[in-house]
Amino acid sequence: MLGPNASLDSELRGAPVPDGVAAGTRVPRGPPEKLCAPPGLEEALSSLGLAGEREYAGDIFAEVMVCHALPRRALPRTITPEMRALVVDWLVQVHEYLALAGDTLYLAVHLLDSYLRAGRVRLHRLQLLGMACLFLACKMEECVLPEPASLCLLSAGSFSRAELLRAERRILSRLDFRLHHPGPLLCLELLTALAGSGPQVMLLATYFLELSLLEAEAAGWEPGRRAAAALNLAHRMLDGAGSRPKPTLYSSVELDPLEWCMVRASLRGPAPGRAAVFLKYARPQRQGTSLAAARLLRRPQPGPP
Repeated sequence: MLGPNASLDSELRGAPVPDGVAAGTRVPRGPPEKLCAPPGLEEALSSLGLAGEREYAGDIFAEVMVCHALPRRALPRTITPEMRALVVDWLVQVHEYLALAGDTLYLAVHLLDSYLRAGRVRLHRLQLLGMACLFLACKMEECVLPEPASLCLLSAGSFSRAELLRAERRILSRLDFRLHHPGPLLCLELLTALAGSGPQVMLLATYFLELSLLEAEAAGWEPGRRAAAALNLAHRMLDGAGSRPKPTLYSSVELDPLEWCMVRASLRGPAPGRAAVFLKYARPQRQGTSLAAARLLRRPQPGPP
């Protein structure tokens, strides 16, 4: 696993670059334009510390759950899904090393994907782009900002403070300062509160959701759907094959492709360039969740009667 102060340039330059890479095939998607507020929504908001927002419960639910995904546009020709995963894996390590908020990581990856789909990107600047996205996400989510000079040190001198700040300006210009994004972690917290899921289910679902950050195809799914797939998969693994959390906002057909994506990522284990999330959740502080998930997924399932 790369350390947070390791440079990616050598590994990225050695990766093959095909003529064109699609972000992944997906079934028709898109949540309903208007989701009805489910029963227990006000109580769920209260459990998340939003008791003062009960009057706007329906609007909050619609804003969080009916958030559009990124356009179905391929990655730039110079960037493969493996290269993107390598940078995201490194960002996960930097994020953990700096002890940043969970939403900061999801916003940083969203900004990275938004920029990658907005135009051409130079391969040797991909690590710089990832760090600049993390720096912008910190400005949106954190109370205390990391110093730009410290972020440069974590890249083993791959870029300077001036280059980091220039990259930040390019991102803001290309994205037209549109940085707000209700991430899938917020959706997961809301769905977990609605379903009354226990802490073990929440921890396992959070692991699956974070694993999906490494998959280029998952970037093309709405945050609410990604969160629902992670929670649904966690419930089925811990409570039985027929278990599904309530309320059911998406059908099995809508969630199955994402669940399989998360299952594949979990069974891959600590693969080179994709090990950070697995190792992070293997630690005792997170109850060895990644190890337990791999055992559960490899457990023989009962066949049809």
